[in-house]
Amino acid sequence: MQIKKIVGKKLKEIRLKRDLTIQVLAEKSHVSSNMISRIERGLTIPSVDILMRLANVFDKSINYFVEDVSTSHEVVVTHPGERDKTVYDDDQHIMQTESFTSGLRDPQFMSFFCTIKPGGTSGEQEMYHPGDELIYLVEGKLRMEIVDEVHYLETGDSICFKSHLPHRWENIAPGETKVIWTLSPFTII
Repeated sequence: MQIKKIVGKKLKEIRLKRDLTIQVLAEKSHVSSNMISRIERGLTIPSVDILMRLANVFDKSINYFVEDVSTSHEVVVTHPGERDKTVYDDDQHIMQTESFTSGLRDPQFMSFFCTIKPGGTSGEQEMYHPGDELIYLVEGKLRMEIVDEVHYLETGDSICFKSHLPHRWENIAPGETKVIWTLSPFTII
């Protein structure tokens, strides 16, 4: 099924289930009723910003609207070597992630097993985004800078914080640092 059709079908389904008119949804989401109608009819793919506004009205992640129910599950078991992997390998951001939550229907969080190469960093720029983060160090050393505070984490340490606070990280171990990283709501690292 085309993504336009999936998003439109799911939006209309949840809107009707919550007994909302298009006009009421438009007012609550600050998305025009014309745009909502076009999305529901499968005529357009909404931007991430519009999808986030609509998702917030229903207390859902944007993933809810784009996942195909036939390919997602309510229970997901993953095994080492079989998880969805993403490799970041540029001058600053040298990391591999394995998703624990890939395939979960409408996750309200995402969690990864991350392997960060020696010297790997989030970059010079601080990042910030909505939500909460939890980092647990399985192995290695990580320097976390949150606002103006620096935290040095070692094997077994954890840190959690509000992600809207400007933050950055760096692997300061001589070898790889392995981390379990959990973010809520669903965002990108």
